[in-house]
Amino acid sequence: MKIDLTKLTDKELEKLRTDVDRALKARGTQRLADARKAAEAAAKKYGYALGDLVGGARKTKKSAPKYRNPADASMTWTGRGRQPGWIKDALKAGKKLEDMAI
Repeated sequence: MKIDLTKLTDKELEKLRTDVDRALKARGTQRLADARKAAEAAAKKYGYALGDLVGGARKTKKSAPKYRNPADASMTWTGRGRQPGWIKDALKAGKKLEDMAI
């Protein structure tokens, strides 16, 4: 199928783009469904459910806070990830991280 894009109007080109995007999305959704169905069949062949093999939604354990803002006890930090502003400010003011430990 060959389309001469130079002969299409702007409106026709926009519709074509929309149709192509929609077709690609539908194809991707169908391929995903086919892959899931094949994986479920393979798992079933060996006596398992797909969820047994790949696990479901993993529950993450929330880390306990290790540091507390001395000026506002409701503000805590686990020591993971980016340092909150109050930690950075306290460190710049000369405090040590241990001073804010819980």
